[in-house]
Amino acid sequence: MTIDELLRLFRARCEELSQAEVARRIDCSTSTVSMIYHGKYRAAPDEVLRRFEREFCATTIRCPEMRMEISLKRCAEERATPLNGSSPRRIRMHRACRECDKRG
Repeated sequence: MTIDELLRLFRARCEELSQAEVARRIDCSTSTVSMIYHGKYRAAPDEVLRRFEREFCATTIRCPEMRMEISLKRCAEERATPLNGSSPRRIRMHRACRECDKRG
């Protein structure tokens, strides 16, 4: 999704739920959400909008390690999982996530 498309969806979701609820769900401050909503955010809003996309949009990517389509949210959760030597699959996933060029 492009940044403009995400921004349009972001604003619509803020109107539907509230800026505070969107901020809570993407783990961001309400002031940041408000500034992006009103077009006054001084930095590039790309990272915040990517968080929004992971949480609210049905965007999927093909995971090369799992060999299936997964949501950006699942991708982010897999990347955030610390290395755990409990299984060969978990080790493979950890390595694959660190090297993946499709990270959401």
